[in-house]
Amino acid sequence: MKVTKLDQVYMLSFMPTFFPVNCYFVEGEKSLTLIDAGMPFSKKPILKAAEEIGKPIQRIVLTHAHTDHVGALDGLKEALPTAEVLLPERELKILDGDLSLEEGEGDSPIKGGVPKNIQTKPDTLLKDGDRIGSLLAIHAPGHTPGLMAFLDERSNSLIAGDALQTKGGVAVAGDMRWSFPFPALATWNKQVAIETAERLMEYKPSLLAVGHGKWIHNPEGKIRNAIKNAKQSLQGE
Repeated sequence: MKVTKLDQVYMLSFMPTFFPVNCYFVEGEKSLTLIDAGMPFSKKPILKAAEEIGKPIQRIVLTHAHTDHVGALDGLKEALPTAEVLLPERELKILDGDLSLEEGEGDSPIKGGVPKNIQTKPDTLLKDGDRIGSLLAIHAPGHTPGLMAFLDERSNSLIAGDALQTKGGVAVAGDMRWSFPFPALATWNKQVAIETAERLMEYKPSLLAVGHGKWIHNPEGKIRNAIKNAKQSLQGE
């Protein structure tokens, strides 16, 4: 695992060469908020990183319920029984293994790895506009129906989960990058993902941090190009 810090955000990157999976710490005055829980083997490195930082993990916030983002959740909750677990409200069904669509979500199937035996239940279900310390929760559907991104309002750093990827080039969820196709293959609705990327652009993030790939400083131009490419790809289908 590689740990990188910028301002109050730490990126914890696992397997960066082949299948990069990122988790994030957002540092508060006295504690840490963990965003995403990686793979099952991520538990010990996450706990070790928090120990080295010297602050306890107070919250575990999940962007969405795919297996590579909730894999270590049960182990972390066992180790941190007082940590609050927060999940986007729409993702609760997916966390429970229910892939049924809700009214207004069309007929495109929910894709990607879905957990089967997660025992931990969220303490708090998040809605668009909720605030968690310095973080603003932003409904960011497309990759999944309920995915959320989180904006650290102190620095305008955007932790976008799988709304975008940077491995294989900056791309909107669902826009295929053959050098790293997995986020696209696991995306529910490409058109909704494009609309989400356009909305996220409105926050003018200073940093784009994603679930798969390196973070990008001053990402506005690259996100704009990614949106353009995604629209062209969708029109060509």
